[in-house]
This record gives sequence, structure tokens and C-alpha cells, in this order.
Amino acid sequence: MHMHHQAPTLPCACTTIRQASRALSRIYDEALAPAGLTVAQLGVLRAIGRGPKGGEPLSRLAETLVMDRTSLYRALGPMAQSGWLLIKDAPKGRAKVVQLSKAGISATTRAAEYWERAQSRVIGGFGIDRWATLQKAMTELTALGVRLGG
Repeated sequence: MHMHHQAPTLPCACTTIRQASRALSRIYDEALAPAGLTVAQLGVLRAIGRGPKGGEPLSRLAETLVMDRTSLYRALGPMAQSGWLLIKDAPKGRAKVVQLSKAGISATTRAAEYWERAQSRVIGGFGIDRWATLQKAMTELTALGVRLGG
């Protein structure tokens, strides 16, 4: 039996999520401006900071952030020029690894207070229980996107 789905009559999932992402990015970017970072940069720096002490392989970082390598490399360039991170050869093989510099650690520490204020505004305005439900659904949606994207 063929099931009929209503998906074509619903708003585009991708467009809807991108709109929400742009609206929220503006809030966080404005909040982080005094720290000299964007929310995208802070997210990358925090992901690197959570990696191994010897450096996070760039391919693994791209997977963690659900970014293609080319976009990740473009994002890392200005951060490396700002002195926030170090990109070097991996101990074995041809891979590259990235790690936070002292300036990168300082930048993320400096940004934390501004990020926390933005996070409180957004979660407070949306509702903590609603956010927990949405966050779980978004994690599942991200996993689905990764699976379906090949």
C-alpha cells in the first residue's frame, strides 16, 4: 500500500531552518561583537577546544561541525590569521590537525560572558522546556540529514 505524505504542502524544512538560523545568528553575532568574534567562529573554536590536546584532525572537525572540508578550510583561514588557532601536520600521514593557540583560548574565554547573555535571552524567550524538545529534535534532524546526504 502506498502512503501519501503531506510534505509538499508543508513549508520547506531547509528554508525554515535557515531562516531561524539567520535570525538567531544575528542575535548572537551582535552579542559577541564586543569580543571580536562571530557565533560561527566561536562554534568552531569551541569544537577545536574540545578536541584532543595534540590537535583535532581537520577531517574529524569537519564531520563534527557537519561542514564540507572546503568550507571549513575557508572558515579557519581568518581565525589562523587572527592567531586563534594553529594548523600543523599530523604526527603521522598527510593529515593536518588544528588546535587552539593561547590567543584562541583567550578569545573563547572573553566571548563566554557575551554568549551566555545571548543564550539566556534566546532560551528565556523561547522557554527552556520548549528549547530542550527542539534541541533534541534538531539533533535527530541533523543525524537524518547526515544519513540522507550520503
